[in-house]
Amino acid sequence: MAVSDADIAFATDLFFDLGQVTSRKMFGGICLYHQGVVFVLVSSDGRIYLKVKGALLEKLKAVGSSQFHNMPYWSLPPSALDDPEEACTLARATLATL
Repeated sequence: MAVSDADIAFATDLFFDLGQVTSRKMFGGICLYHQGVVFVLVSSDGRIYLKVKGALLEKLKAVGSSQFHNMPYWSLPPSALDDPEEACTLARATLATL
């Protein structure tokens, strides 16, 4: 199963305020890039995961985020899926550590 065009559009729209976000299909999903740096993975089922570590990782764990397999990607909290400002704030925190 591959990620749908609708899921790709939703993810890129969610992070619109970051500026130019590009995508690349990989392994049935996509990765989102900001200034050439991968910061999001969208799985084939449309779930959005941030590439995180450090304090942000602990914050996401505390709100019940789940890890994508054994990779350094953790699910975006449900509240951020409905709030582009929150999603972009989390993405900026992610990008600051990469």
